[in-house]
Amino acid sequence: MAQEIERKFLVLDDSYKHEAFASYHIQQGYICSERGRTVRVRIRDNQAFLTIKGPSIDGGLSRSEFEYEIPLEDAEQLMTLCEPGMIDKTRWLVKSGEHTFEVDEFHGENAPLVMAEVELKTPAETPKIPHFIGKEVTGDRRYYNSQLRRNPYSQWYNI
Repeated sequence: MAQEIERKFLVLDDSYKHEAFASYHIQQGYICSERGRTVRVRIRDNQAFLTIKGPSIDGGLSRSEFEYEIPLEDAEQLMTLCEPGMIDKTRWLVKSGEHTFEVDEFHGENAPLVMAEVELKTPAETPKIPHFIGKEVTGDRRYYNSQLRRNPYSQWYNI
């Protein structure tokens, strides 16, 4: 079984942009975003992916994940079948020690949210945390992309 193990953090400032070795634009929609399972369509620049995720375990640290590259044209058509609300973001890749942090700068209704994720090999693994990383939000469902689609950050972050 494919397993995703990751930690999520809020980002303190935009210094990650100067340290990034790559970036790309992402648009994603959800065909299904029920609790415990999601089916996501993602367009990343000129590539497209279909991702199926299971329920979170270990306090939101891990879950099953299956991702498949699909034709761009198929993804564009699948986007029309998605639930209301799309995620639009720029992803920046920043190396820190042995790990790569994926820093997501959200656009539209989820601006000015900036979050970083780091994928791990085991739940006990400890990555080298970059200086721009703030509060950990692993397991906080409000920060799941599928939830941000329903309840955008701009509607609740000042509360």
